[in-house]
Amino acid sequence: MKTKLWITFAPVLFGLVFFSCQKETVTEVEAPATYEEGATIAISKEKLQDKIKGGWAGQVIGCTYGGPTEFRFNGTMIGDHVPIPWDENQMLWWYENSPGLYDDVYMDLTFVDIFEKHGLDAADSLHAFAFANAEYQLWHANQAARYNILNGMMPPASGYWKNNPHSDDIDFQIEADFAGLMAPGMVNAAANVGDRIGHIMNYGDGVYGGIYVASMYALAFVHDDMEFVVEEALKTIPAESEFHQCIADIIRWHKQYPEDWKQTWFEAQKKWTKEKGCPDGVFKAFNIDAKINAAYIVIGLLYGDGDYGKTIDISTRCGYDSDCNPANAGGILGTMIGYSNIPDYWKQGIDKVENMNFKYTTMSLNKVYEVGMDHAIQMVKRNGGEETADGITIKYQKPVTKPLEIGFEGIYPTKRASIFKPLNQQNSIVEFATTGNGFVLTGEAVKDASLPDAVLELEVYVDNLLMEKVKMSTSFQSRKHEIFWNYDLKEGDHAVRLVALDIPSGYRVNVNEAIHYSSVDPGNKNY
Repeated sequence: MKTKLWITFAPVLFGLVFFSCQKETVTEVEAPATYEEGATIAISKEKLQDKIKGGWAGQVIGCTYGGPTEFRFNGTMIGDHVPIPWDENQMLWWYENSPGLYDDVYMDLTFVDIFEKHGLDAADSLHAFAFANAEYQLWHANQAARYNILNGMMPPASGYWKNNPHSDDIDFQIEADFAGLMAPGMVNAAANVGDRIGHIMNYGDGVYGGIYVASMYALAFVHDDMEFVVEEALKTIPAESEFHQCIADIIRWHKQYPEDWKQTWFEAQKKWTKEKGCPDGVFKAFNIDAKINAAYIVIGLLYGDGDYGKTIDISTRCGYDSDCNPANAGGILGTMIGYSNIPDYWKQGIDKVENMNFKYTTMSLNKVYEVGMDHAIQMVKRNGGEETADGITIKYQKPVTKPLEIGFEGIYPTKRASIFKPLNQQNSIVEFATTGNGFVLTGEAVKDASLPDAVLELEVYVDNLLMEKVKMSTSFQSRKHEIFWNYDLKEGDHAVRLVALDIPSGYRVNVNEAIHYSSVDPGNKNY
């Protein structure tokens, strides 16, 4: 049996703290280095709301700041000499002129909206159908999962690596903020939500990225030591995974080079930037892998020293997905310090957009502040906490490690070969050879501008065996991200043939490149 003590503070000599069992109001508590499992933590509703606002606003500010640099610096940091603009009109400009920047936010809000409409026990299928049928454009693991769902493949199969070549990509990592913001101090509750939703579009390290981000958010509600939050949240991720190993390296390098984030960036660049899965990044400078981009989140959080501007600037200047990474970092720190403590310089202009709905949604920042508060209180109560007139009490959770999942196991990319041939009325067959145990074929369906969208069909044969009848839509919303892939061939030489099926005039399928895989690690490159 646990006795509940309400903690009050008195201005006494040497900062001594006196305890009272008489006062029945919630007051703020300073977070100790850690709590025991089930420890009761009291937070006022005012403070809880401030932290939820800080998380959502911090995410939007970080995303906006990094927006002009997104994927313009691949494999290189953004030098200190490169100016990144910030003024009171930045957020409004992006909202009005390039709302797609906030894909990580409106994807978050898709899941928030389903929880709001159907309750916290909403079936995973509702979340899956909501984002698969949404109007917004998607890429990478999200789009691959959307195609799977629209064609009858539901989660978790929709995110599994053999069904989704982008399953290790950043997608759920950038949209997992909601799972932590609805689970203050309850790291396992956050991780469990992330585990469910993340498998819609990702697997393995791709899911771990979202679970890790959500876990840091949850811990940031009740801890003010960022090093502790970064390390404690990592306990939710199995140590055998590459994701865990990558982030553990960042933590270690931060201790080794505490004043030099660029040295840590170089170490991460040397060890963790090999792309194995994403067909857009294999053997290219482009890298949207979850773990290296999560490393850039953590570099910002650790080297930012609790300074909001420094945190998002470092995460941005690490490069690659340099709007989503500072969005996560800014949201996590914003949760820790609260909206009221984000410097006015970084909040300038937010008043112009807080009442504006994010494109493709019926939800604004002001609305999600309100909805997020309600979801957090519901989650607190279902996890053993309580709501009082002016606050909540949380039953603290210590991290539980998720089961190990390894994607792209037993395969290694060996070659990226150009094909660049069309399938159309004039050219109905494309053939090429591959050696190994698998391949991915990139390409897209296109049409003349005056024609309506259509679904083009082709057959893929490997060694004269029909492998798949492929449907390629010219619509960006329902397109198939890659033409075909197979990771289960017998090691050896294979002949591949693509045959067009009645492609009308003005339409074609562009067959672009083949990424070849083998069961043998070429040159022991430590993939």
